Amino acid sequence: MSLGSALGVACLAATLTIPTIIAANDARVTSRAAHPGSNKNAVYQTFLDPYGSQPLRRVFIGRTGSGPVPVPPGVEELPQAGEAIVSPKLSKILATNPRAAGLVPGRVVGTIAPAGLGGPDELYAYIGVQPTDLPEANPLGRFGAKYTRHEIIDPSTLSTLRFTLGCIVLLPLIIFLSVCARLSGESRARRLAALRLVGLSAKDTLRVNAGENVVAALVGAVIGLVTYLGVNEVMARVGLPGLRWYPEDGRPEGLTVAVCLVGCPILAWAVGQFSARRAALSPISVRRTSERKRPKKYGILLLIPGLGVISGYCVLSAMGRDPSGGTASAVLVPGAVLATGAGLVFGLAPITAWLARRLAGMVKSLPVALAMRRTEVDPGSSLRVVTGLVLLVFGASLTQGVLIELAQVSRSTNPVQEYSLPLRQLDDRQLLEALKVTGVKSHGFASVSWERTTEDYRPRTYAVVATCEQLYAFAGKSDGCIDGRVLRLVDRNFPIDSTAVPGKTFPFLLSNGKKLEITVPQESVTVRAYQPSEFAGPSLLIPPSLIPPGVVLAEGSLVLLSDADPATIRSVLDGIGAIAPTASVEPVGIVIDSLAQLTVIRSLLVVGMVLGLVIGVAAFVVSVADRAMERRGQVTALALLGAGAGTLRVVQVVQVVLPLVVGLGAAIVAGWLAESSYLITGGGAVHWDWEGLPLLFACALGVVLAAALASVPMVRRHVDPEHIRRD
Repeated sequence: MSLGSALGVACLAATLTIPTIIAANDARVTSRAAHPGSNKNAVYQTFLDPYGSQPLRRVFIGRTGSGPVPVPPGVEELPQAGEAIVSPKLSKILATNPRAAGLVPGRVVGTIAPAGLGGPDELYAYIGVQPTDLPEANPLGRFGAKYTRHEIIDPSTLSTLRFTLGCIVLLPLIIFLSVCARLSGESRARRLAALRLVGLSAKDTLRVNAGENVVAALVGAVIGLVTYLGVNEVMARVGLPGLRWYPEDGRPEGLTVAVCLVGCPILAWAVGQFSARRAALSPISVRRTSERKRPKKYGILLLIPGLGVISGYCVLSAMGRDPSGGTASAVLVPGAVLATGAGLVFGLAPITAWLARRLAGMVKSLPVALAMRRTEVDPGSSLRVVTGLVLLVFGASLTQGVLIELAQVSRSTNPVQEYSLPLRQLDDRQLLEALKVTGVKSHGFASVSWERTTEDYRPRTYAVVATCEQLYAFAGKSDGCIDGRVLRLVDRNFPIDSTAVPGKTFPFLLSNGKKLEITVPQESVTVRAYQPSEFAGPSLLIPPSLIPPGVVLAEGSLVLLSDADPATIRSVLDGIGAIAPTASVEPVGIVIDSLAQLTVIRSLLVVGMVLGLVIGVAAFVVSVADRAMERRGQVTALALLGAGAGTLRVVQVVQVVLPLVVGLGAAIVAGWLAESSYLITGGGAVHWDWEGLPLLFACALGVVLAAALASVPMVRRHVDPEHIRRD
């Protein structure tokens, strides 16, 4: 009980502290936010740019007077012109990568203290410049905002994260602590019954059991909190992908400590009261073997509204209707998910008992018949074994849906990803190295036609420079392409460009000062480019052979192409940042802040899944031990009757595997429906996660095999008279 409480409280503290870490980050970000005012001594302008896959925030300060100016947290004094104060992480980048010096013009004179940074890995800088260098600057009024600034996770996303973590961590945690208390009570049931038989009152018997449970749980809770504090100190320095925090941010608040030190003993007391009630009210039935009550079927009723709601959304989507949006969906879907999860827990016992009764009458195998009859008589014991793992698989489905929905928000759903870099910001060496970045599959160039003056409006057109192979890589489909020929681009998703009529000539300015005259031909190539894309909308396809060697389009951009999975995107962005740190990189269709948020959320959900897995496995181990203790008398009796060791082990394995298969199968189906309903109501392009099903099936198969192997050592054929003398 103490060890189980320690593990459970450590996981509980980690889960409850995640919002605290995010809130601490938001508080520091809010306190440093610059706001315009009536100050005449300084002006400021902020910039947000990607450095690789990380957001880089810079605040340029221009002093317009000699009077006092506001000072942000973490900085003693704002830099003068030609000076810069940067975050420690950015300082390391500037020291190790000389190419990044252009990001921070001026001499670095100091670093920002933790009070002025969201986290240790943040890229932030205050840069002093002349006021004339800031054409869009505002007077610097103050630092600090009235409303909270969220940079790590958006508030709406944080609510989804809390709900998901609750499903994959807190629900299995409650089951796990209940199982620990149940096992502790089972081992003391016969002793409590003996105390009751020698004259102790029922109330005092329950008090004895409750006192033991509370003390054991309280000791475990203290151990768990101390363990979490040690883990936090280590993890804060190691960090997670996309998220690092200061150790003090991860230390639990008073409310979290109270929940751990009070909530865990209260749960142990409640479960102890329930588990000891039979020993207090009917001690004879504990000291002597008696038939247990059949499980109630009311738990199945929870599945009806839960599955009804989520299945209804899936049916509407399959019929071509869009039920997304609205306040009703925001209430119905989470409620249906919780009802379905509860139905899986409480409905598993009666379903397993019914199935075991059917199978027992059909099979001819003695071990299987014994296992089915035992499961029919006492399905509740099997429920304790598999509930944690069933909830884990159910929660894993929801986690997949959350990640898919967030990925749709942060980037497009195209199978490829483009990156646009202005050619005027790249030298020849950087251009060649950018083409060799790991993950880049293809490249092309895009440019607008050139005009000598912009005083009078003259029609202009857009063109891409690429071979037919490159065009196919960007567009995914092309028809009628001829290498070495100028062609009109006809995109089926765009209206025909009335400016680019055959026979009209457009000039394109080259980097050597000359012009490339392109006449619109009659021949065309038909494409259907992805959207958004730099290749969606241009009117001309220019072959690279028309561009002289060593020359590029002066007003053009280099467009790189890679796969669209997040790991590849981050790798390519990091590679570009290392080669051309001062170039303005535009990941087409991606919001760099959202990509960073997706990384953080993915890391936190992975942590939640790991905690859920630890809890689920621990609950399984404890429950199997519980089952072994319960069945000692039965195993001994069967051994005396002549049952072989192989028969006893098969019985044990089948008893564990049957409810596990039923529960995991129901969890996969219900979880996939719940995930689909979440995606449907989210309004994204993806409604059905077919790619996630094989992973869930593989995980479920692995769990079943591991459970079967772990069940074998729990059966011993040793005959102990103590286990059967009462019968």
